[in-house]
Amino acid sequence: MTTDTFEPHPIVRLLEKPAAEFTCADLVRAAEELELRQVNLRYVGGDGRLKSIAFPVDSREHLAEVLTQGERVDGSSIFPGVGSESSDVYIVPRHRTAFINPFGERPSLDVLCSFYDEDGHPLSYAREQVVRRAAEALTEDTGMVLEAFGELEYYLVDQPERIFPVEEEHGYQESSPFSKGEQIREEALGHLAAMGIRLKYAHGEVGNILEDDRQLVQHEIEFWPVPVEQAADALVMAKWVVREVAYRHGLEVTFAPSVSGDGAGSGLHVHSRLVRDGANAITDDGGVNDTGRQLIAGYLSMAKALTAFANTVPTSYLRFSEGGESPEGISWGETDRTGLVRVPLAWGGGVLPGMVAHANPGSSEPIPEPDVHPQTVELRLGDGSADVHLLLAGMAVAARRGLKDPKSLKRAARLSADDHDKFEQLPQSCAESADALQRDRAALEADGVFPPELVDAVIDGLRAHDDAKLMKKIAKDDATRDELVRRYWHVG
Repeated sequence: MTTDTFEPHPIVRLLEKPAAEFTCADLVRAAEELELRQVNLRYVGGDGRLKSIAFPVDSREHLAEVLTQGERVDGSSIFPGVGSESSDVYIVPRHRTAFINPFGERPSLDVLCSFYDEDGHPLSYAREQVVRRAAEALTEDTGMVLEAFGELEYYLVDQPERIFPVEEEHGYQESSPFSKGEQIREEALGHLAAMGIRLKYAHGEVGNILEDDRQLVQHEIEFWPVPVEQAADALVMAKWVVREVAYRHGLEVTFAPSVSGDGAGSGLHVHSRLVRDGANAITDDGGVNDTGRQLIAGYLSMAKALTAFANTVPTSYLRFSEGGESPEGISWGETDRTGLVRVPLAWGGGVLPGMVAHANPGSSEPIPEPDVHPQTVELRLGDGSADVHLLLAGMAVAARRGLKDPKSLKRAARLSADDHDKFEQLPQSCAESADALQRDRAALEADGVFPPELVDAVIDGLRAHDDAKLMKKIAKDDATRDELVRRYWHVG
């Protein structure tokens, strides 16, 4: 392969081959030539966060051994509810995920891993295995691949700046010096790109909050559509990178769904599309087609249950009740920002040539065609507390339901915000979310996608918050609300 001049991944540039083709031998060569003397095996734990185990390399043979066989780890410490009597599990490196760690004290090669049980079978309750099974089941049934990407919102917290002070609720795509933290955002983008994570763009978000002793400035990173397994990994990696960069600048970062009674919380909207034979199956270049409406209907049909993965702490439900652009009902619309699913603009209807010609008079350059039409549908359910692997797995299950259910097109018509104005509401607490998951668990557990013990653990975790009465109290008690926000400040 001829390496693109703009290729940001140093291992891809060195090997002159795409990451999807990396082998153990390739990584040994890269570690040798780039003088990487440590390997960090990384995996996603039961709390949805990125974990790490470090191996100082003392020989070529040792490096190859680590990169081939991985290691055994204590599953009972990683996944809640796993008994200590049968807790040993394996983590095995996925070579295609290798990247150079930009943060370590020693030059290190980092690789994401998959989990396997004592018999060498995929570990049923490991996050990356659940989303993989969900994606495979969808493709086996429909011949389509679900691609997705997230909009990751977060706040940087610092002391108030006297020069060009923060303007509240006025941060959307604002530039420095009015926007704060742009340097941190750009540093994070550089690291993510070098790790092989594809990005669309990043910008300041609306939520500027100014208090007596601190300023909170909201940012967003938007990714590129990739198969859902990769999309989930990208979001977990991005949270890790943003936290690391902010920490090194002496700033705090939070992905919390609610950060203050005076400003917007942080969501985690997920865009998706179905791809068949390299073509976008949800559009005919005039907006979403029937396949797209079936996809939307699937998401809406399971929306209440999906909150169990998308909105995992009590403050998630504050965001629903207080957020200006949070979903108001289980509905969808074209470019509508109040419904649960939105169909964004996507350069359809042949509008692009005219716009380009008007913006660039006299230009005769050809307009490049995208590999896949950019039309997506945006599920506006999640927030920063989301267990992203389980959320994307749940979306794949919901997509499969929508495509198989003969009533989906009627459901889509009934739940369109363009034609109706009364819709069911989302759960108002973790307790209600747990009840919704219990009612819809059969669809998630079908064909072994979600193991019953994992669903049980999620339900138990939601009910442990015991927040049904608490959410009503918060409406009348600011002190209780503030305490709850502090308790769930670092999530996801």
